[in-house]
Amino acid sequence: MKDRQDAWTEENDLLLAETVLRHVREGSTQLNAFEEVGDKLNRTSAACGFRWNAVVRHSYEKALQLAKKQRKQRMRALGQSQNAKKRLLYTPPVPPLEEFDNELTPPAIAAPAAETGTEINSSASLSLDHVIAFLRSIGSQTHDVHLLKDENSNLLKENHELKIQNAELQKRIAQLEENSTTIQEDYETLMKIMNRARKFVLLEDEERPSTKFKMDRNGNLEKLAE
Repeated sequence: MKDRQDAWTEENDLLLAETVLRHVREGSTQLNAFEEVGDKLNRTSAACGFRWNAVVRHSYEKALQLAKKQRKQRMRALGQSQNAKKRLLYTPPVPPLEEFDNELTPPAIAAPAAETGTEINSSASLSLDHVIAFLRSIGSQTHDVHLLKDENSNLLKENHELKIQNAELQKRIAQLEENSTTIQEDYETLMKIMNRARKFVLLEDEERPSTKFKMDRNGNLEKLAE
């Protein structure tokens, strides 16, 4: 029974990504790729599938789309329909059924069952084995779950701080707009005062009598008495 509790390494993730992309590109299934990686890393296919969908796939989304495109081109070149049955590139080794029977059934109980002619359902034992292995593999993912929770908490905190900063900036903008309006009003008032003063000066110049001059015999100008 596969039972791994150690964390995934970068080499494990790279092997998982390369295997999945190869299977997709060559017309196989991702489940088949999970089986192959699981046998190489002594992990369950369910654990490999969970790791791929939860962590690794996000970094290889473009490569996965390219692999799917290459698969379509490959099938088109071979004259196959896109709905054709996918071929499996890897066949996981099947251990003898006796191995599962020995792991799940104690010898003292297995012997009477054989004597009474009761047959053990090997397919049920195999399914139960996979379920138990999958449940145990979930424990190895708790580290990744904690990392995701911490990252989510940090993002929420950062988002809250950004909202506070945004509110402060909006308040400053409102104050600047208010000050700008006040300055504009003061400027308009000042211009009105200056225009009014200019009109008064012009009126005084118009009301002031003009000085008259006359020329004497010698050609000099002299001011006439008012």
